[in-house]
Amino acid sequence: MPSPEPSHQHHRQFFSGETALVTGAASNIGRAIAVRLATAGARVIAVDVNEEQNLGTVDAIKERGGDATATTADLSTTDGWRALLPTVQSAAPDMFVHSACPRRHETDLVADVSEETFDAMLNTNLRSGFMLGRAIADEMAANKKRGRLLYITSLHTVTPRNLPHYSMSKAGMQMMVAEMARAYGPAGIRVNALQPGAVPGGGAASINDSFGADEKIALQRLGTAEDMAGPAVCLLSNELMGYVTGASLPVDGGLQHFSWIPMPSQE
Repeated sequence: MPSPEPSHQHHRQFFSGETALVTGAASNIGRAIAVRLATAGARVIAVDVNEEQNLGTVDAIKERGGDATATTADLSTTDGWRALLPTVQSAAPDMFVHSACPRRHETDLVADVSEETFDAMLNTNLRSGFMLGRAIADEMAANKKRGRLLYITSLHTVTPRNLPHYSMSKAGMQMMVAEMARAYGPAGIRVNALQPGAVPGGGAASINDSFGADEKIALQRLGTAEDMAGPAVCLLSNELMGYVTGASLPVDGGLQHFSWIPMPSQE
């Protein structure tokens, strides 16, 4: 089934006067969310390890009349997140979106994944996600902002992916969201997760036409980065979801409800 065409023509300015720091902004889901936030009025700080592609995201935002700057950081190292602290202190973000994630390789199975690959995944998703998120949330609380943190997790927080470093890190992020939501709720700061389904590109390069979307996904098509951006905007909007925190929203076209028992014919 065809993917609906995105439109940016009539987005409400939910985030006028606010600043959003988005990691993993150079490509795929992170890029789509960064562009959509800017279209909805936010000033975007685009963060990525790929400087050239990240500048491309900034250019795309500016072409649409938005406001954005690019910052390069490698969150896969132990201390990479610290490079963003001056930006956090000077920009005082109202929103933090953590979409950065190392590329997945289908050969990094339980028996094969290296310690270096394992560490890079956990450093990016868990260590940087928590340390950077905490620093930003503390800054929000100090400035008495009704801030929002959004973590891009996965359906593999609860089901295996054959890639242990990936699934383990995403499962940890699920609990991180719950812990942070409880801790920062009294300060009026909301912390949520968005769980993408089968979205080709980025780290999920192995998802293609052979995936069998017709059989596995209720809406019978693979997801797109744009499909993630709209729900992300909703979760980040205090106007739309001001009473939602500690939640994980699956945006998967119904993939989580796939059953090995086939649907009976509708004909």
